[in-house]
Amino acid sequence: MTMADITVRGAGIFGLSIAWACVQRGARVQVVDPHGAGAGSSGGLVGALAPHVPENWNPKKQFQLESLLMAQEFWAEVEAAGGLSAGYGRTGRLQPLQDARAVELAHQREDTARALWQHHAQWQVRRAEEIGDWCPPSATGLVVHDTLSARMHPRRACAALTAALASKGVPIHEAAPDTGLVLHATGYAGLLELSETFAAPLGNGVKGQAALLRFNAGEVPQLYADGLHIIPHADGTLAIGSTSERLFDHPTRTDSQLDDVIARAAQALPALQEAEVITRWAGVRPRAKSRAPMLGAWPDRPGHFIANGGFKIGFGMAPKTSQVMAALLLEGEDQIPDGFRVEDSL
Repeated sequence: MTMADITVRGAGIFGLSIAWACVQRGARVQVVDPHGAGAGSSGGLVGALAPHVPENWNPKKQFQLESLLMAQEFWAEVEAAGGLSAGYGRTGRLQPLQDARAVELAHQREDTARALWQHHAQWQVRRAEEIGDWCPPSATGLVVHDTLSARMHPRRACAALTAALASKGVPIHEAAPDTGLVLHATGYAGLLELSETFAAPLGNGVKGQAALLRFNAGEVPQLYADGLHIIPHADGTLAIGSTSERLFDHPTRTDSQLDDVIARAAQALPALQEAEVITRWAGVRPRAKSRAPMLGAWPDRPGHFIANGGFKIGFGMAPKTSQVMAALLLEGEDQIPDGFRVEDSL
């Protein structure tokens, strides 16, 4: 085996995207995951690339904005290399406004979005009747329509990255020794390991359950209604989710909580009532103590680095995270924003 400049441990969205960014910069990379690509929470169904609310701006929100704006080019390059699509589309998002206070806040955010998102996207308050049948029920008759939100299919995205890496001679190994610098992108299990290593709670896992329905909605915006994401995918399916379970016994088992999610989605969008449930999924998403991605050098372990804690925004953060970590690994350039550093969770 050719010696690698970078060993990436973990083939979830952070590991795969960082490996891809390093390969694009000419590095020799090996990816190692005993379970294969997208076997953890990155193998989910939902794929809502939704922005933070445009107010109370901070480095995390700026980082996410830049990453969301990079996504189209990122996924186009991945598809061109490997021939597989991640199902990416910047189709926007609709959110019903259920009371006067929500309407007031939404109008305020129209102004802040203009200032913060500038010409890149819009946050608009619109009448539900303008949207048509795809609009979920709104007590006020108004919805927020943002044009920054996008969608992709997580499983297809992991497959697309795997194919892109394979096109450059980088397979996913079940096992291999460390060579070169080592990046640990091992999700929930990795957070548990880090917490044990540092004898401190550096993060935890939050279980989520989701479902995939056979329902071809076409190129319409995703919905966020009653606390649920409803995502029409490019392949003619529709994903709904998810639960947020901090206490759980079975990390990958679905239960009645998902039945409730499916029922609530059908209430928000009656057209889903007769849709066939194709797949039910459950997994544990890694949430770092700082609630931002945990990026940087592994303290007191020279040559080892960490990329973890993507939680619900890992896919949206991946394009920017991959570039920042590739710059750190290959050029020693530290572009990690405040709040994202490993030390911020110690």
